[in-house]
Amino acid sequence: MGDMLGIAVGTVTMRPYVFAFFAAYLVAAVPHLGWRKIALFTVAGYLTSFISEVSSINTGIPYGWYYYIDATSARELWIAGVPFFDSLSYVFLAYCSYATALFVVSPVKAWRWELVTLETHAIRRSLSVLFLGSLFQVFLDIITDPVALQGRRWFLGQIYGYRETGIHYGVPLSNYGGWWLVSALMIFIMQMIDRGWERPGKRPAGVANLPFRSLYGPVLYLSVIAFNLGVTLWIGERLMALTGFLIFVLPLAIAAVTIIRRTNRYRKEELSDHLKDFPWSAAAARKG
Repeated sequence: MGDMLGIAVGTVTMRPYVFAFFAAYLVAAVPHLGWRKIALFTVAGYLTSFISEVSSINTGIPYGWYYYIDATSARELWIAGVPFFDSLSYVFLAYCSYATALFVVSPVKAWRWELVTLETHAIRRSLSVLFLGSLFQVFLDIITDPVALQGRRWFLGQIYGYRETGIHYGVPLSNYGGWWLVSALMIFIMQMIDRGWERPGKRPAGVANLPFRSLYGPVLYLSVIAFNLGVTLWIGERLMALTGFLIFVLPLAIAAVTIIRRTNRYRKEELSDHLKDFPWSAAAARKG
């Protein structure tokens, strides 16, 4: 019992940054989609990512051949050769990528001290959001995987490696292809949960009009980028950090310009469709 308690405590205390991001995910996602949908997605998303990792370390599919180094299993939770925190990370990365895609694709209504994305059920479940959200998640891995591979030089620790050195700072391209596949699957699962657990006209439990709630997911996305670029600089990998920064400049600039140009330039039909699907939206109080 003492060993189990120690492992449970170590799982959190050894990776506080992961659980801080996970807590931020709950703060962002529950007011957006509700407790039930987020609970379902957290379980389904974790299982999807966990299965993908177990498959890859045993078969090379979908990320390519890599392996975990069992150096901390006596101090934190590992399941079937995979650290618990690693598969958990996919969940909040998928949500913030999905929320960022929604923010880019949806019309935006803004007024003093508030901003609302005029998303609809159709937008939430669209191919555009699936495609863009999965790419956003892959781009996160382009930043996180190279620095995670240098875990021996920071507080992550050296927990994994690839059988063959890849061309992108040691990471093989197969890893990013696998991430795109799994990211698309996870966001599709989120879209299906949103479709299957929707009760028309009834506000889901946990959904709330918090100030600037539409920004929470995108801010979480940017926070993950900033954290990993910060660690990259901290370990002295300036070229890796610069490469990561430059990779994001264009897509983030395009997203920002798109959002700014669409803010308060929505059609009346778009506002009407949003309020039809989400009559409790904060936009209902400012129809003008």
